[in-house]
Amino acid sequence: MGNGTVRDGRIVIDDGRVRDVGPAERVDHSGEFVLPGLIDAHIHMSGMRQMDPFSWLTELEQESLRAARATVDCQDLLAAGFTTVRDLSSKIGLGLRDAIAEGEIPGPRLYTSGLAFSQTAGHSDTHYLPHRWIEDQDPCPIVDGETACRRGARARIRQGVDVVKIMATGGVLSEKDDPRHSHFTDAEIRAFVEEAHRVNVPVAAHAQGARGIKDALRNGVDTIEHGVYLDEEAIELLLDRDAILVPTLAIITRLYEHGEEHGIPPWAVRKTEASRDDHVASIRAAYDAGVTIAAGTDFIGPDLVPHGENAEELELYVEEVGMDPIEAIHAATGVAAGTVPDDDVGTLTPGDHADLVAVSADPTTDVRALRTDIDAVYKGGRRAD
Repeated sequence: MGNGTVRDGRIVIDDGRVRDVGPAERVDHSGEFVLPGLIDAHIHMSGMRQMDPFSWLTELEQESLRAARATVDCQDLLAAGFTTVRDLSSKIGLGLRDAIAEGEIPGPRLYTSGLAFSQTAGHSDTHYLPHRWIEDQDPCPIVDGETACRRGARARIRQGVDVVKIMATGGVLSEKDDPRHSHFTDAEIRAFVEEAHRVNVPVAAHAQGARGIKDALRNGVDTIEHGVYLDEEAIELLLDRDAILVPTLAIITRLYEHGEEHGIPPWAVRKTEASRDDHVASIRAAYDAGVTIAAGTDFIGPDLVPHGENAEELELYVEEVGMDPIEAIHAATGVAAGTVPDDDVGTLTPGDHADLVAVSADPTTDVRALRTDIDAVYKGGRRAD
C-alpha cells in the first residue's frame, strides 16, 4: 500500500506476512482504522527508572534487574502499537533483541546499536566520575583517536549490532559539555563510518549543534539524532545527503515541562530551558525544507519518559512542527522504516511483516487517537497486545 490510504478495505495475512491489501465489504476490525505497526526510531532499552544521572550509577550496576524491567517495557511498547523500535545505546539491547526474535519474550522487532561511543569529555563521558572508572563502561565507552574509533566500530560489528551510534556533540543530560559543541574529528567520524558501511551497517549520530551535525553528515553518517540547532547549511546537507533526521521532541518537551520535579539536576534544567524553543524551530525549518523526518522519542523508561507513551512524539509533530496527522503517522511508519536495515516493516504492502494497529478513532484526523484509542495490535499476524 506504500503511503496510500484504503477506505473500507481488507488485509490478507499469510504465514505472518501481508499477502494482499485492497477494497472489501467486510473486515475483521470493521468500523476501525488499521495502519502499519508504529516505529520508534530512537529509544533506549535500558531498564532505567531514575532521571537523575547521579542515580544511574546505582542502576547501571543492577544489570539483571534492568533486563527484567526492560522486558516489561517491551510489552508496554507493543500494547502502545509500537511493533518496531531502534535502540540507540544500551548494554542489554542485544540480549533483548535476540530473546524477542527467539520468541522467548514478547516485544517489538528490536534493532540495536549496543553501547554508543563518546570521546573524552563528550556526551555520556559521565563527567562527574574519575576517568578510570568509566573508560569502558556504561553509559558509553570512551574512544579517542582514529584507531580507537575504528576498533570500537569493529567491536560492535563483532557483537552483531544493527547500527553503530556515536556522540558527535554535547548534550542536555551531560554535565560539563555544551549541546552546541562538536565532538570527534573528521578522521574519527570517518573511521566509524568506513568500518560500519564496509559491512552495510548504518551509523547514527547524536548531534545537536550545527557544526557537529554538519561534520557528521559530511563524513557519511546516515541519521542525525535530535538536530537541536540546525542552520541553513545543515538543512541543505541533510537534503543533499538524503539523510534522515530523528527529532526526539517528546523527551525535550517532557524535560522542559516536568524535568525538575523528576530529579534532573539544575545544569540539565538550564540546558533544557535554553534549547527547547530552538529545537522546535529547527525541526519546523527542516520540515518546511523537505527534510526526511522519522519519529523517535529518546524515551528511556522512567516515569517521566516511559515506554508506552511514545506516540506523543507524533502529537508534537502536528502541534509544533506543522505536519498533518497523516504525515506524522508516516514519520512513524514508512519513513521510520528507513532507519532500520530491513525493508519489510512500516508499510502494509504484500510481503511485509503483518504488523498492524487497529484504532477505534480516526488518527488521520486526530493523531491523539494513537495514545488513547488503540484497540488491537498484531505483530507478524498474531495478536500482540
